[in-house]
Amino acid sequence: MSNHTQTVIAIVFTIFSFSTFASDDPIYTGMFSSKALDGYDTVAYFKVNKAVEGLSKYSTEYKGATWLFSSKENLHAFVAAPEKYAPQYGGYCAYAISKNKTASGDPELWSILDNKLYLSYNQDIVKKWDKDKNNIVVNANKNWPKVLD
Repeated sequence: MSNHTQTVIAIVFTIFSFSTFASDDPIYTGMFSSKALDGYDTVAYFKVNKAVEGLSKYSTEYKGATWLFSSKENLHAFVAAPEKYAPQYGGYCAYAISKNKTASGDPELWSILDNKLYLSYNQDIVKKWDKDKNNIVVNANKNWPKVLD
């Protein structure tokens, strides 16, 4: 067997092993970041009803992720009640979780339902969410958090 073939086999084995045994983090941050919600202020969704980018000077750690906020007030509100403001399913796409899969949640594609924040993967998923959000939440709740295993 040539060195090239051995190298390719080693790479494939490494990728297979990683994908087989790796589990997703409880808070979605992307592969090369530790920022929850890509740095958006999770409290702002509730207070000003829009996606607002956070600032690094107003940050905290929660469940292994860095959370950024647009103001000191929003930071304090989150620290006092993180479960109230953190997105459902750790910021993963609610629709994906309802299908027992994981996909990134886009912080600009969001919805608040029953005072809880939900994210969607893309515009096509937003359309599915808008048509059947209550059933999506019921199914996602059945799969969360075991879908991360």
